[in-house]
Amino acid sequence: MSAMNLQAKADIYVPDGSPLEEALERTTHLCIAAHQDDAEIMAFHGIAECHEKPDNWFTAIIATDGAGSPRSGPYTNCSNEEMRETRKSEQRHAAEIGQYGLLIQLGYPSTKVKDPAFSEATGDLASILQHCRPDVVYLHNPADKHDTHVALAIRSINALRTLKPEHRPKQVLGCEVWRNLDWLPDKFKIALRADQNDILARQLIRVFQSQIVGGKRYEQAALGRRMANATFSEPHLPDQAQALTWAMDLSPLTAEPSLSVADFVTKHIDAFRSDVLKHLGTFDAK
Repeated sequence: MSAMNLQAKADIYVPDGSPLEEALERTTHLCIAAHQDDAEIMAFHGIAECHEKPDNWFTAIIATDGAGSPRSGPYTNCSNEEMRETRKSEQRHAAEIGQYGLLIQLGYPSTKVKDPAFSEATGDLASILQHCRPDVVYLHNPADKHDTHVALAIRSINALRTLKPEHRPKQVLGCEVWRNLDWLPDKFKIALRADQNDILARQLIRVFQSQIVGGKRYEQAALGRRMANATFSEPHLPDQAQALTWAMDLSPLTAEPSLSVADFVTKHIDAFRSDVLKHLGTFDAK
């Protein structure tokens, strides 16, 4: 762990007991997520691509500590410290079920991740990435609705920009959680199949009982969105998959450090606007 020079008091877990350096080096698919359960929602494609595959290994990095989670029912009176421990334990359990190669929970408060002056998060992510050589990286998409997700997407992009060009991943994908990506014009959408293992998908989401029982039905909403994406992806053909998640290609942001994240997202929004207006213009007789 010292070789990574992490500033956070991270919880590092290797489910199969391999040495940490080996777990870092074998990573092929990596997800940088804000909260416990985000990786299972946004990067199931990567988890499934690695599950029981000896040459593929999934690593999850969770940035925040989970203390600010909504809570009701049996979790109503949980203290922040109790919620932190509960969510950390749930995330470890998910890593075991999903056979992750490595789980790193940095444990930062959300307020820190959202603070532009807080450089430690970017530094820790860069340090981890220096030891990994993933082919695919899953990030929150920078057009997400959740402030912590947007902030972490920016920190993650900045961390990836510190890598030498030859060490950058082949794909950097901005994934949907709090705002889906159905609005993206088709030419910008990347379809990630999420129907490889329905039982695993359900098991992973159901691990996070502190959220489900606490008032957020993610086990229904996340899986329902994937099914809806598959059905509504193409109006004129039978479904080509049973479940899909959409992603935005963020590789241009890591390849060109001078490219503004805001300008990049604006280009996609402008493309959506043009697409809508084109259809209106085609069929409006006025």
